[in-house]
Amino acid sequence: MNPFGAAVLANDMTAVAGLLHPDVTFSSPAVFKPYRGRDATMQVLAAAARTFEDFGYIGETHGPGVDVLRFRARVGRYELEGVDIVSTDEDGQIVDITVMIRPLRALEALVAAMQQALAQESPE
Repeated sequence: MNPFGAAVLANDMTAVAGLLHPDVTFSSPAVFKPYRGRDATMQVLAAAARTFEDFGYIGETHGPGVDVLRFRARVGRYELEGVDIVSTDEDGQIVDITVMIRPLRALEALVAAMQQALAQESPE
């Protein structure tokens, strides 16, 4: 398994952070602009780890500098499928993560749940 996928499945956020380039970008299906930087990406990934239920990778494809990890999960009563597209630089550090999710109703449920999870982390 791809090191990112293995760390995510182990819920090892320290290992995930160690794989990320300091200037990594994270493109979410829920927002227009990508998150930039390791700290912002880790905040989103930590919120996702708390939000997804029954998360598991069901397949992966590898190419030069890019891995595509297919997953299934649940958010409340909605089951979803998605892919993590993980791009690495010549040193093997992750420089970009793009997430795609379907179907639309599950994505909408995920957006609402992630907004709550991220709001809980933000100081008021």
